[in-house]
Amino acid sequence: MTDFGMQEMQEMQQALQARYKGKWEPIDPETGKNKLLWMVGEIGEVIDIVKKHGGTQACTDPDLRKDLIEELADVLMYYNDILLCYNITPDELGQSYREKFKRNMNRW
Repeated sequence: MTDFGMQEMQEMQQALQARYKGKWEPIDPETGKNKLLWMVGEIGEVIDIVKKHGGTQACTDPDLRKDLIEELADVLMYYNDILLCYNITPDELGQSYREKFKRNMNRW
């Protein structure tokens, strides 16, 4: 399997948004805050799995692992919607991530 990157995720989210245009909230800066709240809800579902079953079991039990990964995929879907709402490109995100990484590597 090849790497699964930001560009591919954003293209998939754009396809979903086009398919459900008029049924889902639009992708624009004003609905970005709603997408953030939905993402936090999905993060809560990830936390619930780990809290209820523990991290080791969530990673090793095949059914729990499947649920954990699916909820994390939901988080990434909303994350990518947020990037689209604020028109943040994969290149911009990558540049910022690299800069933040460098600062963190030299922090202490």
